[in-house]
This record gives sequence, structure tokens and C-alpha cells, in this order.
Amino acid sequence: MTTPTRRRKKAAPKTFKAAYNILKTNAAELQQQDEPDIDNLMTTVEESIAAYRVCETRINAVQQALDAAFAEEDPATSIDS
Repeated sequence: MTTPTRRRKKAAPKTFKAAYNILKTNAAELQQQDEPDIDNLMTTVEESIAAYRVCETRINAVQQALDAAFAEEDPATSIDS
């Protein structure tokens, strides 16, 4: 009888690219499984949630920066009639 190998939980990614790669990798692994790897499912889910939060935070920060940049350059708001 073989003992299943458990994946160790990785530290949360620090960049959008690293987090996105984790999400892509985990999604591909889950899609390719013929049978669910229940022993590692929680680790995969927790790792994916952490990566998703990094992506979400970064996307929101970029959206806010873009909104601010476009608001500064909007002629309708800077010209008084």
C-alpha cells in the first residue's frame, strides 16, 4: 500500500504574475485529474484563494490608478465654462 504524497502549502505569491501562474497551474491540474486528489484538494484550494486575492488586489489597484489618471486628463472636468 502506498501513502499519498501531500503537497506542502506554499507561501502566498507576491506578484500578479506569480499569482496568475498558480491559478493557471492549479486549474490545469484539477482539469486533468481523472480522479479527484482529495488528499491535496484543500491545499490546492487554499493556495488558489491566496493567489486570487493577490490578483484581485492588484487589478483593483491598477483600475483605481487608471481611473485617477483619466479623471485628471478629462477636459470636461478641468475646463470651467
